[in-house]
Amino acid sequence: MLAKVFNHVSKQVLIRSFSVSSTAANGYNFELSDTQREMYDTAQKFAREEIIPVAAQYDKSGDYPWPIVKKAWELGLMNTHVPQHCGGMELGIFDGCLIAESLAYGCTGMKVAIETCGLAQTPVIIGGSKEQQKKYLGRMVDEPIVAAYCVTEPGAGSDVAGIKTKAVKKGNEWILNGNKMWITNGGVASWYFVLARTNPDPKAPASKAFTGFIVDRDTPGVTPGRKEINMGQRASNTAGVTFEDVRVPEENVLTGEGAGFKIAMQTFDKTRPSVACGAVGLAQRAMDEAIKYSLERKTFGTVIADHQAVAFMIADMAIGIETARLAWMHAAWAADNNHPSATILASIAKCYGADVANKCATDAVQVFGGAGYNSEYPVEKLMRDAKIYQIYEGTAQIQRLIISRILLKGNQAKSR
Repeated sequence: MLAKVFNHVSKQVLIRSFSVSSTAANGYNFELSDTQREMYDTAQKFAREEIIPVAAQYDKSGDYPWPIVKKAWELGLMNTHVPQHCGGMELGIFDGCLIAESLAYGCTGMKVAIETCGLAQTPVIIGGSKEQQKKYLGRMVDEPIVAAYCVTEPGAGSDVAGIKTKAVKKGNEWILNGNKMWITNGGVASWYFVLARTNPDPKAPASKAFTGFIVDRDTPGVTPGRKEINMGQRASNTAGVTFEDVRVPEENVLTGEGAGFKIAMQTFDKTRPSVACGAVGLAQRAMDEAIKYSLERKTFGTVIADHQAVAFMIADMAIGIETARLAWMHAAWAADNNHPSATILASIAKCYGADVANKCATDAVQVFGGAGYNSEYPVEKLMRDAKIYQIYEGTAQIQRLIISRILLKGNQAKSR
């Protein structure tokens, strides 16, 4: 009997959960607008028809999925947040996440290849002049190129304030030197957002010590490293980038000297919901694969979906997916509305979504049993792909640190 309802329940959870609007005039509204529904349907169709059929191929080869990236660009599934004055659609975070979750359902490696452009673009949207936006964001609307966000270093991952890359002002230029590591799209980007220390005083507060720069890939002294061979999300290009005596014109400074750290942190408030929704897309795929297999595989004279041990794992997947999806939706809404809770909600959504993705992927492998451990079946890839969600854009531990600090600081202020 359980087996008969699984397919219906899975479809209803997926449809119902994509139905909270961030632009409701009268509070919560659990319906998508016609435009949002069209975007969602287009992204879903793209994931099923273009991404899923080639996901395993790109996972094995590790090649950058340029054909997929270009098709996504042609359909308007990329660069969704680019301002209208640059030729973009200027969609909000919520609308962008509707698209991103669908892409992640197909393959999170390809989703990252496509969506990382948004991570690089956001500092320019936040702190760039109209001229900078037109020059760099407008290019991405005009042609299918990608960009990268260069902050992480060999000795500075979660500890952003520990960045060693330096920029020294000489006349109307800045001389940039340093090494960035684990940069998504690092080897294929046309330009980079780079965070560098510009205040030589080691005691200077982070809020004044760093500056954000836009650096063209073809600038002399910029050298991308080899593609890293990672455990999962292998379609994504991850590489180091070296900057050796790179001359950056003053016109490529975002906002002004010392504003970089603030821009980088504000960026995460707007991009972590997109990471969270990617984790949810992976979790949804894991559950759907587990349901499909549980209705086909038989043991002890019946399909394994009829065994309570399997049925309860699938129920737990649905619970996690439903709540994680609501978390990213709330975070995206807060980011779109510049709500004071945007930072903590982004961290909650990112942290929880990552944990849910890992549990769903692990349980999906368990449902498949021995077959789940084999590369001929899709869930072992999902399990490998899921792990990075607990690491990039701030580890699960860093998210918990952010959440606890905000909560404790707020309560301390109330007690005084």
